[in-house]
Formats: sequence, C-alpha cells, structure tokens
Amino acid sequence: MNLSETKAFLVGKGFSESVDAAVILGSGLGGFTTMVENGISVPYQEIPGFPEVTVAGHGGELIQGMVGDKRVLVYSGRFHHYEGHPLERTVIPVRVASEFNAKSLVVSNAAGSINTRFSVGDLMLIDDFMRFGFKSSTGNEMASTRYSNNNEIKLAHKVGLDLGIQLRQGTYMFVKGPVYETSAEIRAFRYLGADAVGMSTVPELLEAQKLGLKSLGITLITNMSTGVSKQKLEHGEIKEVADSRKEDFGRLVAEILQRM
Repeated sequence: MNLSETKAFLVGKGFSESVDAAVILGSGLGGFTTMVENGISVPYQEIPGFPEVTVAGHGGELIQGMVGDKRVLVYSGRFHHYEGHPLERTVIPVRVASEFNAKSLVVSNAAGSINTRFSVGDLMLIDDFMRFGFKSSTGNEMASTRYSNNNEIKLAHKVGLDLGIQLRQGTYMFVKGPVYETSAEIRAFRYLGADAVGMSTVPELLEAQKLGLKSLGITLITNMSTGVSKQKLEHGEIKEVADSRKEDFGRLVAEILQRM
C-alpha cells in the first residue's frame, strides 16, 4: 500500500495535512462520530488501498474533524483478520494515522467477558493481552512480545474518575474468530489470566507502539462469554449494549484525547 498516495487522495478531499490523534471504533461504537465537529467524511471504498468492511456494526468511513481542540482521524469500522485480511492489512488505519503525523491512538472494541466479576456494559482498559492461535514470530507487527502503556492507563483512570465513569482494567485475549469460543476454551483462558476475549485490537496496538504512537485500548463488555452465562451469544446484542454506554464512551474518549 502506498501511504503517500492514500494521504494525497484524502488531502485532495479536504483533509488537513496533519492531525493530533486517531480513534478506531469497534462494533456498535460508531456513535462516537457525532462527537466530531466540522468533519469531512470519506467512505472506505473510495480510499486507495482500503479494503471493504463486511461486519455488521462497522460503518466503513474515515472522518477527519475536531474533537474539542484536537484534530482527529476517526475510523468508523475496522478490518478483521477473520474476514480474510492478513494481519498486515488490519493495521492500515494505524499506518495512515502515522502518515498524518498523529501522536496518539485510541482503539475500541466490543468483547465478551471472561472475568466473572465484570458485567455487561463495563468499559475495560486493556493493560495487557494474550494471543491464541497466532504464531509468535510472523515477521510483521505481531512479532512483538511486549506492549506497555502504563502512562496512558493511569491517564484514562484519572479521566474516568473526573467524569464519574467507572472503568475496569484487564487482560484481553485476542483470538482468530469468527466463531464464539467453547466453554472449555473460556475456562482455559480464565485460568491463564484473561479477563475478556475478542477478535481485534491487538495488531493495531502493536503497530502503534512500533510507529511511536501513544496508544490505549478500550473494551466494551457486550456479553458474558460462553459458560459464564447461559444466555445464547448473538452479534446483534452488541448494538443494544453499545447504545446504553455511548454517552459515557463518547465523553471518556473525547476527554482522553484532550489530555493524551
């Protein structure tokens, strides 16, 4: 992918040459785009090098505008490995953000809870992660074995406290998907120390670290994982839970961007 060509195309659409930060929105969290003022929106399908978004709950557009006094790129929708995209392709948004000189990145996702002390609707800060089913050395961004964002975690907790928004913190288990895990797998993940399980985010966080962007991952707990709850797991429940927390999520991310 030619990043300079992609940037030139977007600048031709009216984007500014540089931004302060970027946000990648997970399933059901596209409502954050209403926080963007004076925004310019371009569908992914028009952007050179961008693949198609095929998952429900992902809008498939890139917006540049102002959130508070920060100029931000907002990705409404992402590219998942389970859709058939190589891991290298799933980090395109991060590389484009870096091309626009972004200094920080917030990545969100919807995930199932493994931790029985968590509840549906909780917001969890990702302080570490595990990878299940991936090679440890692939020659790309997944080869990194250490991710550290302690300063960003502390900042997010301070913002949450100031805004009166309770935040969880935990370890995210990154799996290939696209099917939900079995009860036995969830028990194993809990034994290993995972708090939530999902199918995205880790490649983006690792790529951000490699490119020198400060980064923060935020998980919205949209369901209890298989075996934690007897309720049948369905993708459609994500929107309902996301709608119930969209105001808090929007206020939280907007303020984090101001201080990050």
